[in-house]
Amino acid sequence: MTDYKVHLDEGIADFYNGNFQSAVEKFDKAIYADNSISISYFYRGASYQALENYDEAILDYTKAISLDSKMTDAYYNRAKILLSRKDIENPDIKRAISDLEIALELDNKFVDALYAMAAAYKKIGEYHKALEYLEKLLQISPEHVYARALKKLILQKYII
Repeated sequence: MTDYKVHLDEGIADFYNGNFQSAVEKFDKAIYADNSISISYFYRGASYQALENYDEAILDYTKAISLDSKMTDAYYNRAKILLSRKDIENPDIKRAISDLEIALELDNKFVDALYAMAAAYKKIGEYHKALEYLEKLLQISPEHVYARALKKLILQKYII
């Protein structure tokens, strides 16, 4: 097993055990050993995200995507950061929507991305578009509680 693989495996173990700072250090070593492996950047980004170091997480997701343009979860995670940031005044919702569109092109049954897309369109006041994504989600997962609740909220509060 090559050096990067040892560090990557140790970092993934730390990540899943909730040791995010240690995971970052292991992914740093994996990247130092081989900086062409997208999964190392993805997991370091996820670790940074868990540590609420969002700018670093976005950079790592962006690097992971540049190395593997089909990395669906990197698009989704980057979009989720943009949609949920409370530490900046005007998060880039349109960039989040763009990332989610790509994630859904790669996996059109990605339920979490469909829900995030609906939430993004709700945020910018495009309620009918939000409902379209909720309908797609509910066709795949009819019992999705959050989708049903968001649909009800939009219909009752915003579409009269």
